[in-house]
Amino acid sequence: MHRLRVGMAQINTTVGDFAGNTKKILTAVEEARALNTDVVAFPELAICGYPPEDLLLKPQFIRENLRALEKVAEGSSGITVIVGFVDTEKDIYNAAAVLHNGKLAGVYRKAYLPNYGVFDEDRYFRAGNTCPVYTVAGVGIGINICEDIWYEGGPATAQACAGAEVIINISASPYHAGRGNYRERMLATRATDNVTIFVYVNLVGGQDELVFDGNSMVLDEKGRLLVRGKQFDEDLIVCDLDVESVFRARLHDPRWRKESPNLETQRWQATSLVISEKPLIETKPPLPQRENQVRGLPGEVYDALVLGTRDYIHKNGFEKVAVGLSGGIDSTLVATVAVDALGKSNVVGVSMPSRYSSPGSISDAELLAKNLGIQLLTIPIEPAFQAYLDMLMETLAGTQPDVTEENIQARIRGNILMALSNKFGWIVLTTGNKSEYATGYTTLYGDMAGGFAVLKDVPKTLVKELSIYRNSLAGTELIPAVIINKPPSAELRPDQQDIDSLPPYELLDSILTAYVEEDKSIEQIVGMGLDEAAVRKAAQLVDRSEYKRRQAPPGIKITPRAFGRDRRLPITNRFKEW
Repeated sequence: MHRLRVGMAQINTTVGDFAGNTKKILTAVEEARALNTDVVAFPELAICGYPPEDLLLKPQFIRENLRALEKVAEGSSGITVIVGFVDTEKDIYNAAAVLHNGKLAGVYRKAYLPNYGVFDEDRYFRAGNTCPVYTVAGVGIGINICEDIWYEGGPATAQACAGAEVIINISASPYHAGRGNYRERMLATRATDNVTIFVYVNLVGGQDELVFDGNSMVLDEKGRLLVRGKQFDEDLIVCDLDVESVFRARLHDPRWRKESPNLETQRWQATSLVISEKPLIETKPPLPQRENQVRGLPGEVYDALVLGTRDYIHKNGFEKVAVGLSGGIDSTLVATVAVDALGKSNVVGVSMPSRYSSPGSISDAELLAKNLGIQLLTIPIEPAFQAYLDMLMETLAGTQPDVTEENIQARIRGNILMALSNKFGWIVLTTGNKSEYATGYTTLYGDMAGGFAVLKDVPKTLVKELSIYRNSLAGTELIPAVIINKPPSAELRPDQQDIDSLPPYELLDSILTAYVEEDKSIEQIVGMGLDEAAVRKAAQLVDRSEYKRRQAPPGIKITPRAFGRDRRLPITNRFKEW
């Protein structure tokens, strides 16, 4: 039986950290070599980190990337290494290097450059147009990169037709809820269509707004999952592939005989290169069994928030965070995520009660801090609020109290948190959720002030679901039930509730999903059976709040379409549907 032992090293890289990324790569190469692995693959642009964005416009960045690749090549003795890097020849390419015995044996250049959603690859790279097939340990291997695999009849098909029995796709595919299942279905389709074993290695870790979930996998020529990597964690996955099964399957597939000659002459130019003729070791010790389980929803969303928060804080050189604790569910969930990401000693809660803060909210914040084991600072804002009112008394004479006075309180709290940040070097985690950012139910320079918005892409209804989920992990009320169940309120005026200004969140989140994430029209949303007045009000609030969102801190993407780099609308805009 002809077998190929392949490794997938899903590592957590950092953009621009050439020394750190190279060290991770070489460590994984050594581990793979110790397991008698024939070929080990790393994620897309693993050398420089993904996405490098406008760093790609700096020639020195490109040169550092090539120097790092040379160091990785030096460590490829006795093993074939596939690693993502930036190639250059008159232009730059998103590329995969094939390294073997200390040398660069070949290069594949990404053919499909995504330019939608969070991707801007057409801005930087030239597309490749060749589809090499490499013989490694006597097996035909096609190599391609991320987006290339999403197209039917793309590079993978050309490589399969040219003799590839195994396709290795190196990827940096960002996470959003449910993405892993969608990828697996797509890969299963590609595997069966091309009668080829598919090896998919994905990046893991947080990079600004993006979280990469790992979840690397191998599917056989019948689309069956053989092995899966961990979600949201670094992992080296090693798997033995029965390559002979591909040949047997193709013998039984008349479709393959009839279609492959035609496909081979299409757009892609296939070439072949021999790296090594025979397996490095004919008989290899068996590998330990692995679990193929994944967390599922809502657990994977919670894990994404923890990983995204941890990496943003640590990769930007911070240790501690400050969270304004109001006793509400949003700040509660942010603090809980922060503790899971950073440890309780690195999270400081700040209670800033006002004349409108209910005794229950104050005690709820204290109970949460006790449950989490974090330090709680209590800094009443009443003296500052009264000073503002006195200072503005003459200017505001003859007017009635309104949102102006409410926002003053939020901005005092923002100033306090930023003062603590300046003094102690803590980064402030803001506590607004996606429903609030969407409708502008946040205060610019107030509760929007901070360095990172953990819940920026988390709808209010999901905040509650995640809080209940976290308690299920704890097996106790880590997050007090009274916080989960209390009516949402900003507590900036007497007896205030969110429902005074917004539709109920169950209704609002349905509207926002349709309007923001799916771009449905007012008429289409109303046609879904949702209240027309609520739909028009929500759309109006979303459109009018674009200027506020532009000034918000970055936050973790967990939905198919997040505010920021994912959804881009002009601030100055007279097109209105409402």
